Amino acid sequence: MSYSLQLYTLRNAIAEDLPGTIKKVAELGFTQVEPYNFVATAAVLGAALKENGLTAPSGHAPLLSQDQDEIFAAAKELGISTVIDPYLPAEHWQSAEDIQATAAKLNAAAKKGAEYGIRVGYHNHAWELESSIEGQTALEYFEGLLDPELVLEVDTYWSAVGGQDPVALLKRLGDRVKFIHIKDGPVSTDTKAQQPAGQGKIAVWDVINAAQSLEVGVVEFDDYSGDIFDGITQSLDYLNAGASEGARA
Repeated sequence: MSYSLQLYTLRNAIAEDLPGTIKKVAELGFTQVEPYNFVATAAVLGAALKENGLTAPSGHAPLLSQDQDEIFAAAKELGISTVIDPYLPAEHWQSAEDIQATAAKLNAAAKKGAEYGIRVGYHNHAWELESSIEGQTALEYFEGLLDPELVLEVDTYWSAVGGQDPVALLKRLGDRVKFIHIKDGPVSTDTKAQQPAGQGKIAVWDVINAAQSLEVGVVEFDDYSGDIFDGITQSLDYLNAGASEGARA
């Protein structure tokens, strides 16, 4: 299992200086990143990743609302092998019919992605866990409708905010989960209160160990009250220290 950084964490720095920000990410010790909005920045981002020896195994893009061919072409250019739809608002998760429609659209997107050699996934927020469909969370009901080749990226923090134990959730979702978002904090909707991994209420290593088919753990802050580069450094240091101490054994 390896670590990546969701670049949305550094969106303000990226808006000011994308190449310089990517250079700094590499200097902090990351070897992988998870881009967002990468169609718009593909050329500059691709050059910055190459220059700094970074790869992007996954990326976020709105597959259900933007041109999929454009997204998959940009992903292929950047070496992104899994494109993850990052967000569907809460109203899409309140009924079985709406979830069935979303699953059908994502299954179709996965067939198109396969033409580019790219896998498709979905990333949750809190509302997919707050909503219950036929005795399951909406996310689990949704998972049962997905074709086998689709994957999930479980945001473990938002799963907890949504009222679920992320460890139990990951165990129930099983092999479908190939990526997780690693973040910590007081388990609230106050994004400014998020903390570096290991400093909040999330049992980070229990969460990591519960994802049995995990390929990449993605460090992310939705927001942070301190210096964001210091925050992600603390998170990476915590993860690297835990791995070296055999925390995943």
